[in-house]
Amino acid sequence: MIRAVVIDDEKLVRKGFISLIDWSRFGIVMVGEAGDGKTALELLEKTEADLLFVDITMPGMSGFDVIRQVRVRFPRLKSVVLTCHHEFDFVQEALRLGAIDYIVKTLFEMDNADEVINRIVERFEWEVGSQASLLADSAQKRMSTPTAVLFVPLAHERSSAPLYRIGFVRRNPLEELEGMWMTQLVHPNALEELGTELGEEWFRSWQVGIVSGLEGLTVEEVRRTAEGSLTNALFYASDPASPVRLAYKELKELESRRNASGSDLDAGADLKWTLYPAEWSAFLREMEERRPTKEALHRYAEALCRNWGGMLIHASHAAAMLAESGANRTWVDWKSWLRRFADLVQLRMVELSLTKEVMLCIIRAIRYMKANAGLKINQADVSEYANMSRSYFSQCFARMAGEPFGTVLRNMRIDKAKTLLLESSAPIYEIASMAGFEDDKYFSKLFRERVGKLPTEYRAERGKFV
Repeated sequence: MIRAVVIDDEKLVRKGFISLIDWSRFGIVMVGEAGDGKTALELLEKTEADLLFVDITMPGMSGFDVIRQVRVRFPRLKSVVLTCHHEFDFVQEALRLGAIDYIVKTLFEMDNADEVINRIVERFEWEVGSQASLLADSAQKRMSTPTAVLFVPLAHERSSAPLYRIGFVRRNPLEELEGMWMTQLVHPNALEELGTELGEEWFRSWQVGIVSGLEGLTVEEVRRTAEGSLTNALFYASDPASPVRLAYKELKELESRRNASGSDLDAGADLKWTLYPAEWSAFLREMEERRPTKEALHRYAEALCRNWGGMLIHASHAAAMLAESGANRTWVDWKSWLRRFADLVQLRMVELSLTKEVMLCIIRAIRYMKANAGLKINQADVSEYANMSRSYFSQCFARMAGEPFGTVLRNMRIDKAKTLLLESSAPIYEIASMAGFEDDKYFSKLFRERVGKLPTEYRAERGKFV
């Protein structure tokens, strides 16, 4: 569907043009309208559009001025001129500025509307196809300069329009890669302008990498490497409010190291980093050496809040921390988030009047319980594993968990059974045994009490193995 916007200072003409045609028949949907150029440009900043119908003779900013601005700020947007003039000079100027077609308003009637709009749609599709072909060809071309500036948006689906406000971008070619934009420095002295043109506020929305050593590489090679390594390098920059300078070979090394480290994140699983300063420093060093992706860090945060909410930190704090994690855009943000999580653990320790050593013993015990919930373990087994006396362990455990040991273990086993019911076709008696229950009838009764339905109903309603 082609998303279109109409700009005309005469409201009746504008409304009439929009209502005259059944736009959906041509694969067009009207997503906005404006009565002057300034309002139109503001609208385009926040509205995704593909096609612009723009009147030429408007007070203030003319249609020609609008097309000039659009060509710079929204280069993918195609323009069609609306005019009362069909003199050659007007048409020639509109096409010179990049308009794909024109409509003479005084000649536009129901009798010829279908023909005109079909012509415009065909021209639009041809332009889009040509542009895609050009981009595909450009991916195979070689870099024309040894240095390029790459811009990575911190928000998804950000337009490239703000980049054209930067002077050296306007004077050097800008190319869209995968999720980022690249300016090859055809005029190298433009790099000196970078520091003066990009203020602190600008870096709240964009990250900037200056990559050198690009001689002889293709645009596609740069794109593939930058897609993973550059975004990760920018993410871990010590100062996210300034450009990061890297040689291409450094990006390749980062790519190799990231591939070797894998995507699973198990750093600091014992949670010692939440309690001891030396362990906190070691934890940060390990994270910065491994450089997990943003996605891996989000999964890590979800696991911390899900597994330890209501125990190590209050459930309300866990929910708030999980919500806040979505705003983390850089490693600096994540370090602050992890520090707050550790502070909440220490606050919980003070509230419970427990020592660091006892806290770690209970953490170790809970991790053991989750890993072995399907086995026939009991409180004596777990307290021995935690290296605590059974009575003191029972007292400290209940204080932290807010429930007796037996209740917590049964809940863990119910959770395990839920997973098995959805991921396995095993009969209920086998599910009960695998989840740590000796009696499948007792298991079914307990499951209904805790979950509100029988195991067979739970499995059926989730659509698994029916």
